[in-house]
Amino acid sequence: MSGFNFSLDPIENFVILLNEAVEHKMPDPNAMALATVNIENKPSVRIVFYKGMIRDGFSFYTNYNGRKAQDIAHNNNVCVNFFWSQLERQVRIEGKALKTTRAESEAYFKTRVRESQLGAWASEQSQPLESFETIEKRYQELNTKYANQEIPCPPHWGGYIIVPEMIEFWFGRTGRMHQRYRYQRNGTSWAKSFVNP
Repeated sequence: MSGFNFSLDPIENFVILLNEAVEHKMPDPNAMALATVNIENKPSVRIVFYKGMIRDGFSFYTNYNGRKAQDIAHNNNVCVNFFWSQLERQVRIEGKALKTTRAESEAYFKTRVRESQLGAWASEQSQPLESFETIEKRYQELNTKYANQEIPCPPHWGGYIIVPEMIEFWFGRTGRMHQRYRYQRNGTSWAKSFVNP
């Protein structure tokens, strides 16, 4: 378990384990599977990238017109899962997704590479696409439009913070005798327990 300490705050432990995944050169250590439910109660899961803690919440950024955002608007209870296979570790987080402030979204957008900034404008996320040439053309038109100038953050693009209500740490062991540590939010503190594998 290396740096994990059950007596610590779960967010502190998460940061420790994420840093260890980075140190061990895990591929995309900040990748997390995000599960949402739509208006018909049908689940959907996709990989998004964790972009740091904001007010003790796990942040990621996306197009607010896409399917994940529509799901969250309907039901903001979400779950994310980090899996570092070579280290045999998982972290599962259940909580509520809340939008970041506009200032937070714009501040993060400025740190993105120019290609990603243009992509945020070019993509009508989750909508049908006539052809890949269509979006390529839109991308090139935007590249010309914003040549030699700063690209503004689109009004339909921004972040979410997942405010955790439960955080569970999983450590793989031989014979499937895995170790699971669960933290359940209890007001301003965390109730800690062990879970059968």
